[in-house]
Amino acid sequence: MSLDALSEAAASPRRRIAPLPQLVVDQIAAGEVVERPASVVKELVENALDAGARRIIVELEQGGIELVRVSDDGCGIPAADLALAVAPHATSKLRGASDLERVATLGFRGEALASIASVSRLSLRSRTGEEQGASVIEVEGGRSSEVRPTAGAPGTAVAVRNLFFNTPARRKFLRTPGTEQARCVDLVRTLALAHPAVGFELRADGRTLIDLPPEQSVRDRALDVLGRELERELLELGRIGPEPPPGVAIWGLAGRPGVSRASRTAQHLFVNGRAVADRTLQHAVREAYRGLIDPTRHPLVVVMLELPPESVDVNVHPAKAEVRFRDQGLVHSVVLGAVREALRAADLTPSVASSRFAGATPEARVSSFVEYFSRQVPAQAGGRFSYEAVRSAVEAADASVGSVERAQPEQTPPPMAAPRPVDRALQVHNSYIVTQDEEGVVIIDQHALHERVMFELLLERVSAGPLESQRLLTPIVVEAPAERVARLSDLGPLLERIGVDASPLGPRSVGIHAFPTFLFERGVEAGPFMEDLLHRAEEEGFAPDGEEALRDVLDMMACKAAVKAGDRLTEPELGALLDLRGDVERSSSCPHGRPTSIRLTIRDLERLFGRS
Repeated sequence: MSLDALSEAAASPRRRIAPLPQLVVDQIAAGEVVERPASVVKELVENALDAGARRIIVELEQGGIELVRVSDDGCGIPAADLALAVAPHATSKLRGASDLERVATLGFRGEALASIASVSRLSLRSRTGEEQGASVIEVEGGRSSEVRPTAGAPGTAVAVRNLFFNTPARRKFLRTPGTEQARCVDLVRTLALAHPAVGFELRADGRTLIDLPPEQSVRDRALDVLGRELERELLELGRIGPEPPPGVAIWGLAGRPGVSRASRTAQHLFVNGRAVADRTLQHAVREAYRGLIDPTRHPLVVVMLELPPESVDVNVHPAKAEVRFRDQGLVHSVVLGAVREALRAADLTPSVASSRFAGATPEARVSSFVEYFSRQVPAQAGGRFSYEAVRSAVEAADASVGSVERAQPEQTPPPMAAPRPVDRALQVHNSYIVTQDEEGVVIIDQHALHERVMFELLLERVSAGPLESQRLLTPIVVEAPAERVARLSDLGPLLERIGVDASPLGPRSVGIHAFPTFLFERGVEAGPFMEDLLHRAEEEGFAPDGEEALRDVLDMMACKAAVKAGDRLTEPELGALLDLRGDVERSSSCPHGRPTSIRLTIRDLERLFGRS
């Protein structure tokens, strides 16, 4: 429309209100349900699952743009109900408003087939077990044919052709057939993951891309979908300690930190068999992996929750991709506890053969490992490692106080999987510690390990009260931009907890009156520390009274206080640091999520030296 035409339309008198044609209503509804071929696949496969199918076949042509056909061996639709099946808001799954409070099926709104039929050429063939033959109805752009008899086995087959043929504007927004096909494949794999008792087959342009047998165990189905090569990298989770609260069941797989991904596509979250992208579950998973992986990466997880239908509201999203829990805190704590316990009970020291360091050959993996570690050594100077200071502080700390387990105080966590005993240690280039355990050679980044030790020590101490601080005879003055100085009062609660007393001395300067004794003892300078803290507060915009902000600052303190790359350690100090590796949780990673150690297994060594 031209600008002149737009201006003319804007200036014209207001039009009278009139009801929309039914086809337009259906197409608007379709816009909420049918976005692309994968949306069609989702609705049709979910209908098949609700029908009790034991085998589902999905066929695609041109990525589903030209054809999506879903066939199943479920209970079928009686011939007398076929016309209603393609009518808007007609369903066999609900009878009244009260049923919405306990939805136990994947579909329930009765709009999927009608919405799909309004933007495609749809054919629905079905037969129940009691009927002698099948029946078929066809719909084109919302116009239905008569129901007529046809040949067909018990079950249902829905063919959707020429998607968006009557809405060309929508069709233009579809991607290439290859992209649309990939979305359909991912969708079927996700649904298959949640329903291991059902066999799934997907064919695209005559090629079979997925063929999963029925009656699989949930673990076998997960490994077939995710990849059998990941089996050693996946930790099974449930409740290692006490059972979850009544009415809540959980099973899943948690990937080791080394198999993290750049996006959330490897996070498979299910509630009562429904795949969801729920923020509560995502946050629980992220918290469980905090400090084990880089914050910019996402863990590979499968989490399957089973709750009473009345405990979860699935009617909050047009595509049913989100849910609402009646007790959100309970669900969060169950998932957080289960994933955290699985990680806590495992030795997470990665090997050179793990996917993070994978290469075409053993030599390439070792080269990749060396290159990776060389990038992780912070170029900082200062502070020395003092075994006695850290050991006495750890022993003096109240071991019963810890923020890690506060979410579920009624549960007793399983014993932490301590690193295997080591024998002999050698410092290499004043940066790495080389030792051995029963599985092979262990190489440790001294700064990363000591940073984790310091972080856990600080976290434990601050949970019992503010850190001890030391008053200064005269304030240390730090220059800073006016906007950072203005935020200083907001940081008051956080500064108090870490033992810093600071106040504005002018529009562009801050005076430090007291500083944590811990950092003084570690040789950390107050001025640069405050500059970094103010900069981080501005860049990350963290809530000054939140636990996440506290952890960020404690991480910064630990990093500055820890032994650095290039610091030479005495033999007793080497042994002491290795002893501390077994005393703290998550010693396999520094607080940033980078590994503190890597293992060259005996098998790796045998391959490198041509012994296998």
